[in-house]
Amino acid sequence: MSRQYETVIGLEVHVELATKTKIFCSCPTAFGGAPNTHTCPVCTGMPGSLPVLNKQVVEYALAVGLATNCEINQYCKFDRKNYFYPDNPQNYQISQLYLPICRHGWVEIETPSGVAKKVGIHEIHMEEDAGKLIHDEWEDCSLVDYNRSGVPLIEIVSEPDMRNAQEVIAYLEKLRLIIQYLGASDCKLQEGSMRADVNLSVREAGSRELGTRTEMKNLNSFKAIARAIEGERKRQIERLEEGKRVIQETRRWDDNKEASHVMRSKEDAKDYRYFPDPDLPPIDISDAWIASMRAAQPELKKAKSRRYQSEYGLSAYDADILTGDKALAELFENTIKAGAAPKKAANWLTGETLRLLKEKESEASKITFTASGISYRTP
Repeated sequence: MSRQYETVIGLEVHVELATKTKIFCSCPTAFGGAPNTHTCPVCTGMPGSLPVLNKQVVEYALAVGLATNCEINQYCKFDRKNYFYPDNPQNYQISQLYLPICRHGWVEIETPSGVAKKVGIHEIHMEEDAGKLIHDEWEDCSLVDYNRSGVPLIEIVSEPDMRNAQEVIAYLEKLRLIIQYLGASDCKLQEGSMRADVNLSVREAGSRELGTRTEMKNLNSFKAIARAIEGERKRQIERLEEGKRVIQETRRWDDNKEASHVMRSKEDAKDYRYFPDPDLPPIDISDAWIASMRAAQPELKKAKSRRYQSEYGLSAYDADILTGDKALAELFENTIKAGAAPKKAANWLTGETLRLLKEKESEASKITFTASGISYRTP
């Protein structure tokens, strides 16, 4: 390879919000119901049904926007994104294109070299999820479950500011922790409550012009994301070195084969024929509403880690481990309230507890023992 190339990456992160009901109707969002039992005329697109916006969705979107340093659009609207697919019963998705709720934000990550870097957030918008297609190979047919149709999402669209897989993972980890601490979602990639689509292009080193990008889907773990980025980067560079052009398309990553294949050509906004939704009024967000949401923001990881060091005398390493998981941080604080010595509780949680969780392939949110039990063992 005679030429040097730079990878340019942006992400579209979909987050399923932790509301009890759907975005435009009162159907429950609980996971695991029998197919098509959490539905109504609104979320199945029946003629004559009218959507009513769930206020909690707006508040979760506001909370995430404020925590990621976004500008809040105090006058925002919903739009219809038109496309035809069996899991989309209305033949359009209610989303936000022209006036999204949040714009022009950023989060700070640490690069592999240890340098702080800001990753820009182009926008955050609210939208509804589609249903779920289930392919039955025995019957040679596809079935549709509309329980997920209308489940509230926010989509966080980054600027193309990332240059490698390590920066992408750091960005996703930062978003995941922010949203978990806010209580807006559990952000589990494996279960689909957080999904990341990778938009990637390559260009010659030193060039300011962006290359043709592709979008990578079906990425349900950080490891899969890292492998997909490296695989797509190599594929695009090989095409350019062979004198071929990169085609703008959506590709599906197969983690078992460690390869991707074409799903469809990559659409632009004009292909979806967006227009303002006539059934939903604009949202007016007052200064008082924003102020109340800002005042209700919880202590996030960075501030909590600093407090653990100053208040409890923990090392920066232990504080970082404890605050790297909201459930673990809550268990630690409840243990202190129950009378445990902070350093001993921290040592036990960051040592034996994490060892057992790794051994059992579990996570802190599934711990069943209580803080009082730890307190009893760490006088």
